[in-house]
Amino acid sequence: MSQNLISLALPDDDLAAIDAALAALEEKLAGLISLNPDEIRALAKMGDKSEAFCRQTLVILNQNRQVVPPSLDLDEALTDLRAIDAIRPRMARLERLGKRADDTLIALGSDVLTAALEGYALLRISGKGQGLETLRQGLSSRFAKKTRGNGDPGSEPTA
Repeated sequence: MSQNLISLALPDDDLAAIDAALAALEEKLAGLISLNPDEIRALAKMGDKSEAFCRQTLVILNQNRQVVPPSLDLDEALTDLRAIDAIRPRMARLERLGKRADDTLIALGSDVLTAALEGYALLRISGKGQGLETLRQGLSSRFAKKTRGNGDPGSEPTA
């Protein structure tokens, strides 16, 4: 029996609306940045445990501006904290949507692969008398053995 985890058809007008929504997000979030792994490693990071400390420190500094030297841009730090508070719930929604999209792609791919494998098995059984053997053999490269660096055939099928 064929697997069918999901049936999904997106009409052209829905795809256009999705593309427009994504373009709007990209436009409104143009200030977001990308960091490479080395830059990320070099940064001091505010984790869950240090967030309360950071918030409390900024509140105290804001209430006692006379102790804040000009070299510490407190207003910028407060703006950054407000941006975190604004972005975080939206990011959580995007992450949930992204997770659902990833799971959907996995399910769709699994459905397609399962159908293709069942179809290939049918070609192996009934395709011989139908003149489809050459076409089936072309498909069989999916199951060809890999060769290892020393020239010995491996046992893993290629994907």
